[in-house]
Amino acid sequence: MEKSTNQKIQLGIFVILGLAIFVAAIYFVGNKQNMFGKTTQLTAVFNNVNGLQLGNSVRYSGINVGTVREISMINDTVIRVTMIIEDKIIPHIKKNAIATITSDGLVGNMIINIIPGKGNDLPVQPEDEIRTYSRIRTDDILETLNVTNENAALLTADLLKITKQITQGKGTVGLLINDTLLAKDLKETMHYLKISGKGTSEAVQNLNKLIASLNDQNNVVGVLKDTAVANSIKKIIVNLEQSSGEMEKVITNLDATITNIKEGKGALNYLSNDPKLVQQIDSTMLNLNQASIKLNEDLEAMKHNFLLRGYFKKLEKEKAKANKK
Repeated sequence: MEKSTNQKIQLGIFVILGLAIFVAAIYFVGNKQNMFGKTTQLTAVFNNVNGLQLGNSVRYSGINVGTVREISMINDTVIRVTMIIEDKIIPHIKKNAIATITSDGLVGNMIINIIPGKGNDLPVQPEDEIRTYSRIRTDDILETLNVTNENAALLTADLLKITKQITQGKGTVGLLINDTLLAKDLKETMHYLKISGKGTSEAVQNLNKLIASLNDQNNVVGVLKDTAVANSIKKIIVNLEQSSGEMEKVITNLDATITNIKEGKGALNYLSNDPKLVQQIDSTMLNLNQASIKLNEDLEAMKHNFLLRGYFKKLEKEKAKANKK
């Protein structure tokens, strides 16, 4: 009888412990699935969920704020994911937030991570649809790497062909590397180019100095750049044109005068045609010349005379003042 009572007590304890464990499990699972708290439903549309399952976590800025409640396929490129989010987090999620599907660690379950948007916006409302951003899948990365590896293999093969031809002295590059005579000629050419470049540099410097000197007002080009000098030259040219016109008139008058002298009966015609009169005039001019020489000698002697020396000095001073003015 006592044995049966102990068995009943043990059975009761086992049942109570089993119920406690069952209730704790239900509470734990329900708490994780937000079944006992107040929640709000949001949706997001993806073209690939990358293995996302019902019950996976939803995080906002790295904090668990809800779970995935439903995954429904609209068509072959649109998949709608329904999330339940805690009500206390809803005021912090703005309408410009972005939802992405990522993995929980390197090999963990897939989760939805909601990233806050930039700037200020209104909070989301129940049943709102959040914008999404699809990350590049691992399969896409591997496919791209495969194509890249194939291209790298082809490029390596081509490089091997090119290097082989270069080492064999084929082509321009191979000829430059293996032909010593061509290398020597190229070296001499570069030397002469260097010398020519140096000479060109010096010529350019001299040309720059020459151009800079053109602006100097002390040379001809610099003077010609002066507007006042240009106006003066213009006036001189105008005066020369006027003078040339006057000279033509004078030459015309001289021609007429000479004609009158040759054909007329005046004194000039008589002087030009009578040789005796010319001789007399020459004799008279000779006498006048001798007289002027003697007069100059007398004047020079008077300058040295102490009585007239002061007078002549006074005349020289007045002449010097007149020249200065």
